Amino acid sequence: MKTVLYSVITISLILSSCQGNSQTQDQKSTASQNQNTTPIQTEPINGLERAYFASGCFWCVEAIYESVKGVSEVISGYSGGHTQNPTYESSNTGRTGHAEAVEVIYDPKIVSFSTLVDVYFGSQNVTQLNGQGPDRGSQYRSIIFFQNEDQKNIIQKKKDLLSKTLNRKIAAEVTPFQKFWKAEGYHQDYEKRNPYNRYIQNISIPRLKRFQKKFPELIKNTH
Repeated sequence: MKTVLYSVITISLILSSCQGNSQTQDQKSTASQNQNTTPIQTEPINGLERAYFASGCFWCVEAIYESVKGVSEVISGYSGGHTQNPTYESSNTGRTGHAEAVEVIYDPKIVSFSTLVDVYFGSQNVTQLNGQGPDRGSQYRSIIFFQNEDQKNIIQKKKDLLSKTLNRKIAAEVTPFQKFWKAEGYHQDYEKRNPYNRYIQNISIPRLKRFQKKFPELIKNTH
């Protein structure tokens, strides 16, 4: 497990995280290849649809989407790269082109794809390139995967408006979905199963709480 240095005032803590090295050239090559592909459309299962997002460590993103009304399940994995059967170790090299991503399984009668995109942009630093917070490298880059032209248009309009509002370039790539590879079992529900992990305590949970404070109307009633 790799580490990142997290500073609190003058006290430094070593936190376990998904840290690795950036491979910018591989990232650019993969992004260029992806833009020329036709998106794959997933089929609904029992009325539930699937959407795919990447924005930093998948432990954090999984927990955020699992707290949203209408979301049935969230799975951590890898997407956006050029290799078959990526693993945590291989994706962390930055050479596979894959980013840590999540598969969001949701009920479109309760929560729309458009709202899931709002959750995406509203739960991260939208201008940070190749990472979120202390997690840096192309495997932590922000990507929204679209499965059809309607989804692409929704994403692009929101991204353009956000860029205009902030007067800043938005880091998220808008990429046609191809395939999602499920991550190793120990990554699933990581925040729930490891609440006292230092990274979870200092990075993941604060990120989740910031999102929940910003969008209280979207949060599941857990009582």
